[in-house]
Amino acid sequence: LLALTSGTTAFDCPDILAGDQKFNFKSLGGPRLLHWENYDYDNEKLYNHTFHIDLCANLGKKNGGCHGGARICDVREDIDLSEENNSTVNHIDIAGTFTTINKNLVIDAKFNLLSESGSNADASRKGVKAELHGGRFPIDSKKNGRDQMAIIEFVCDPDRTGDEGDETEEPDNSGDKDDDNKDKEGDDKDKDKDKKGEEKHKLRRREGEETGKCEDSDASLRFCGYAAEDGVKKDTKTNVLRLEWRTKYACKDTKPEDGGSHWGFFTWFIIILFLATAAYLIFGSWLNYNRYGARGWDLLPHGDTIRDVPYILKDWARRVASTLQGSGSRGGYSAV
Repeated sequence: LLALTSGTTAFDCPDILAGDQKFNFKSLGGPRLLHWENYDYDNEKLYNHTFHIDLCANLGKKNGGCHGGARICDVREDIDLSEENNSTVNHIDIAGTFTTINKNLVIDAKFNLLSESGSNADASRKGVKAELHGGRFPIDSKKNGRDQMAIIEFVCDPDRTGDEGDETEEPDNSGDKDDDNKDKEGDDKDKDKDKKGEEKHKLRRREGEETGKCEDSDASLRFCGYAAEDGVKKDTKTNVLRLEWRTKYACKDTKPEDGGSHWGFFTWFIIILFLATAAYLIFGSWLNYNRYGARGWDLLPHGDTIRDVPYILKDWARRVASTLQGSGSRGGYSAV
C-alpha cells in the first residue's frame, strides 16, 4: 500500500509518511482512554471529560456514543454544582470521517516531522506531529456548531512502547447511584466549596499552561490541553485537543514488534509451487478428458508415472537401507 500523505481523508497506520521518513504506528492501534476535569467556577459547573481514542480504526460500538466514523470522541459530563450535582452528558466528535452527515467532515490527516513543525521548541525533538480533523459539535449544526480537531505529538522514546500507563477500560458511571454514593457526592460537593479558592488558583495556573505543558504523568499517552484556538476560517474558533504520545515507534527505522510474523521467501515459494502443481494437474485432467475421453487415473497428466510413485519410493527406500547396512559391514576375509 502506498503511504498516505497530507490532505488524505484516511490513513494507514503501518505506513505513515512524515517528511521523507516512514513510520509504522500499527502497534499503537486499539481503543484507549484519557480523563480530564475542568472547573467553571463562575457558573459553578464541573466538566468531566473522557476521551475515547483509537488511532488506527473507527471506535465502533464502544465509542461512548459518538457517531460512526469517529477516531477520537469526548464524552463530557456536565455537572451542575449548584443543583445537587445534577448532570448531563454530551458526546463530542473530535476527529473522524462523517461524510454520511456532512461531506465536508473528513479526518484530513496530516503528518509532519516535529523538527519541521516550525516551532522553536520542537526544533530539536524527534518524532511526528499529527493533525486529525473532521469533528464538530453539535455535529449536525452548521450555524451553531464549532469545529473540533486533535493534534498528537508522537515523541521518540526508545525505551517506551507507547502502552505504559495505558487505560483501556472505562469505569462504569452509568445507572442510578445508591444512597451511599449520593451521601459521598454530597460530602465531595461540600469539600469542593470549602476548597474553592485553592482549586481556583490551581485552575488558573493550569489554564495558563494547558497549551504548552502536558499533565504530570508517567503514562506514555498524556493530555496536554483542550481549548478553543483560532480556526482556519476568519473570525472562527476551533476546539483543539492536544496530546503527547511517547513511543519508540516515533523513532526512525523502528520495526514493529510483530515484524517476525510476516511470511518469508520459502513460505511463498512453497505456496506458489503448490498452486502451480494444482493448476497443472487440473488443466491436464481437463485436457485429457475433452481430447481423449479419459477416465480415472488416465485423466491425470503422466498418470502412469504418478501410479508408479509409491513403487519408486519403496524401491528407493530399499536401496538406501541396503547402502546403509553395507557401509556398516567389515571388509576382508572371514575367519575359518
